[in-house]
Amino acid sequence: MALRVYNTLTKEKTEFVPVEPGKVGMYVCGPTVYKPSHIGHMVGPVIFDAVKRYLTYLGYQVTFIVNITDVDDKLIVRAKELNTTVKELAERMTADYVESLAKLNVRGIDRMPKATEHVAEMIEIMKGLIDKGHAYASQGDVYFDVTKDADYGKLCHRDPEQMEAGARVEVSERKRNPGDFALWKGAKPGEPAWDSPWGRGRPGWHIECSAMSMKYLGKTLDIHGGGLDLQFPHHENELAQSESYTGQTFARYWMHNGLLKMGTAKMAGSVGNVVNVVDLLQKFPPETVRFLLLSTHYRSPIEYSEERLNEVKKSLEGFYRFFERYERITGESFYALQAPQTKAEHDATKRPGEQLLTGEEAFSEFSACMDDDFNTGGAIGKLYEFLTLLNKFADGSRDFHEQETHRTGAFDAFKRGVQVLKEMGQILGLFS
Repeated sequence: MALRVYNTLTKEKTEFVPVEPGKVGMYVCGPTVYKPSHIGHMVGPVIFDAVKRYLTYLGYQVTFIVNITDVDDKLIVRAKELNTTVKELAERMTADYVESLAKLNVRGIDRMPKATEHVAEMIEIMKGLIDKGHAYASQGDVYFDVTKDADYGKLCHRDPEQMEAGARVEVSERKRNPGDFALWKGAKPGEPAWDSPWGRGRPGWHIECSAMSMKYLGKTLDIHGGGLDLQFPHHENELAQSESYTGQTFARYWMHNGLLKMGTAKMAGSVGNVVNVVDLLQKFPPETVRFLLLSTHYRSPIEYSEERLNEVKKSLEGFYRFFERYERITGESFYALQAPQTKAEHDATKRPGEQLLTGEEAFSEFSACMDDDFNTGGAIGKLYEFLTLLNKFADGSRDFHEQETHRTGAFDAFKRGVQVLKEMGQILGLFS
């Protein structure tokens, strides 16, 4: 079965075909670093880390970019509240974010570019948009003219008037149209500012991601990811300005993950219901948190509660008990097992006729879930099923209690099966 991916833009699930055979460029919007990282900030990175792991397993060379927004209204306000500089606050919160990612075993990010280090690239895009008539300067600001983009709204599948009515639109007499969005904001006293053809100022939010993604991944990305709450206005505006600038498709696949919910509300600083990662990890092991975030299909909302985390923690204990059992039976550590890192390595280790005991049937079902739009929730279900099978096999085998010289092939089949369990886990970033 070929890998199929759901594209928010087309609202269809299609076979995954990258721009360049064998290579994948993936960009995921990162945080505005003005407060400590909360668990909601971890949803996207954990999910797309698993996406990269599986693409790498399939043999793709993947470049995974997550940006850092280190200049923004929220940062400016928060820095004033704390009587510090925007730069100091951003650096401290970025370090907190990176440390949180590491604890949750997010290892696949190749580069984390900062907005403040790419202002020159943003200015070049703005100049190009103005030259092409898609943007205009107005009293020190620069705005994108949404009326000049014939298919503006195509990512949200709504016309501009519908989007404008359902969103908070920044009102300004400097705009030609209410829906126009800022590419550049003129400097205010005491705010961070850079020189530009339109005077000193700073970039708007949306232009940052266009500049950084295209610099490192080219004009057409294979995958653009982010939370569902970014679909509008951020991703819609990013798409509009990027394609207006290059005249090319900006992203082949738009992947939007569901949001973390506490009750009926999403977890967000604006709502005031956040749980900081550093506090959460004092109560629960990092693997428990990662397991929770991967336990549903990535496009579905994730129900968060301490009760749910306790359930996950208890279910994981079943795996940990089995790992101890494996060590008692074999004298070897589960964690020291060397499992195949790629599908090609897996296929090379298969032997004719081996199915149930060695895990090939379970692995085939696991792979089918991952091939179906990276269904990690379904894949984790297969992990549980295979764990049950391995335990039953160990329960019923007298072979494990014999001297090594009297053992039959069942012992080797069991070890091979456990190796497959380890292989499944490492694809998801678990049990390492």
